[in-house]
Amino acid sequence: MKYIPGFFFALLMMQLHAQPADNTAYIKDNYIKKEFRIAMRDGIKLFTAVYIPKDSSRPYPILMQRTPYSVAPYGEDNYRRSLGPNARFIKEKYIFVYQDVRGRHLSEGAFQEMTPAIDNRKDNTQVDESSDTYDTIDWLLKNMHNSNGKVGIYGISYPGFYATASLPDAHPALKAASPQAPVTDEFDGDDANHRGAFFLMDNFSFLNFFDAPRTGPRQTDPPVDSTLDIKDVYDFYLKTGALHNLNDLYFHNQSKIWNEYLEHSTKDAYWQARNIRAHLKNVKPATLVVGGWFDAEDMFGALSTYKAIEQQNAKNNNRLVMGPWTHGAWERPEWSRFAGYDFSGDLNAKYQQLEFDFFNYYLKGKGHFNEGEATIFITGSNEWKTFDTWPPKNVQHATWWLDKGHKLLLQKAGTSGKDEYVSDPADPVPYIDKRSDDRMNEYMAADQTFASKRPDVVYYTSNVLQNDITLLGPVTANLSVSLSGTDADFIVKVIDVLPESNVQQLVRAEVMRGKFRNSFEKPEPFVPNQPTKVKLELNDVAHTFLKGHRIMIQIQSSWFPLVDRNPQQFINIPTALESDFKKETITILHDDMHPSFIEVGEAMK
Repeated sequence: MKYIPGFFFALLMMQLHAQPADNTAYIKDNYIKKEFRIAMRDGIKLFTAVYIPKDSSRPYPILMQRTPYSVAPYGEDNYRRSLGPNARFIKEKYIFVYQDVRGRHLSEGAFQEMTPAIDNRKDNTQVDESSDTYDTIDWLLKNMHNSNGKVGIYGISYPGFYATASLPDAHPALKAASPQAPVTDEFDGDDANHRGAFFLMDNFSFLNFFDAPRTGPRQTDPPVDSTLDIKDVYDFYLKTGALHNLNDLYFHNQSKIWNEYLEHSTKDAYWQARNIRAHLKNVKPATLVVGGWFDAEDMFGALSTYKAIEQQNAKNNNRLVMGPWTHGAWERPEWSRFAGYDFSGDLNAKYQQLEFDFFNYYLKGKGHFNEGEATIFITGSNEWKTFDTWPPKNVQHATWWLDKGHKLLLQKAGTSGKDEYVSDPADPVPYIDKRSDDRMNEYMAADQTFASKRPDVVYYTSNVLQNDITLLGPVTANLSVSLSGTDADFIVKVIDVLPESNVQQLVRAEVMRGKFRNSFEKPEPFVPNQPTKVKLELNDVAHTFLKGHRIMIQIQSSWFPLVDRNPQQFINIPTALESDFKKETITILHDDMHPSFIEVGEAMK
């Protein structure tokens, strides 16, 4: 996303390359800044800041970013600290364009959450982000007289969505697009919900700083509730209680998007219209999709955007880069470690050169761009690899079996037994073993020892590995479960248990709201005490479990306050009362009749 108090402002700074060296003086000396209000086909005007090289001896391509987060600083005498995706671009010289999207900051119109795409527009009143991008490019080409006629677009997070949304019916001049950590499908796996489970903490905090009512253009957004002061997220959300209390006590119906989210608690027409993947057909520009293995917001968006373009375009010029980054960290000056991971050196110089080469080649015809289809960093072994496809075709499909005695069997054998735990909404499992006033990114890679010690978390551990095992691609958990109630969440974690320290280092985790196990559109209750299959596909993995390590799987039914609490009854959670939240006994079955197992893709040995 799109995100939260301290992190929200960090995100804005990240869009300025995480506070790089201040290049304002150089930009003033070498660029002219102009501000325009560009009319769209329906008459709405979008505020646009343009930085034009003073050297007019040659034409330049246009490189643009469209954002809901403000193109500040405003005023033609006020210059940005940096230009372009990374520091290499400033001296290379482009016409840099920054635009406040419709309904945000100094642009006119009404803002829509992830503006639904319109495939077959009937008239000029039907507009979306594709048409706004098209109209902006058309105006720029007619009015930037030193343009070379080629345009690129890029963006991280929400601006990544706008980069993706430029692709359907793209302007012929749009030659290169780089959606990076793009918000893509907010019910399946980005930001708002993951597999139907509502991401409580991120949504509430972000929308407080993003979604205050607006009567017209403004430079800055006030918070929805200026008195909100969260000291400890776990205590705050637990004491606030049922989900509806957040609106009753703080938002008071002043957050339009919050209300929309909670009014649409299944994947109905609201969410379906906001799934940009279905519209990524007949894509003409070259695309560079970028994401991070530790991106807490939009890892799903990067992977699914790449896959949608591949699957729906027989002929495409589409590439994927995935590294061990948090949200947008690839544009920071340096990235060599995160949480308990050490990557054996800086990774960002390589990526930023790749990104620079991509735009230079497709927009200026300079140099070359011969990168493989998928450029992937494999954690654990700390190595970049390129693949002809992602996921790779040359993997062997393997199955890991849950067994009695907390065993994880990496080869098929007879399994038996079951494990029970009681999930109590009054004492949910914390998402991390630390207290803070904000969501902590490091939960994506944190030590999970604290969780395995809890009685409401079950775990399964392999023997010590005699050889390296490298996972490449999706991980799918197939659980056989039995509940004493009618609904539950299931969080599955894949963990690398380090030798000597026995640190349980998180590799990947995901949640599914159980009632959506068969359909996101039509939820179903569980029949109490009846064995039921639950299938949860986690986001892709590229990780090597080294010889001497062990592999662990953890399963739990709360992940708080990252995910809102499930009442563990089949009811509409946004309107649930505190009295609706019940303890529930959850059984993980793993006998021959009701097996539970994990499907993975292992690199060929």
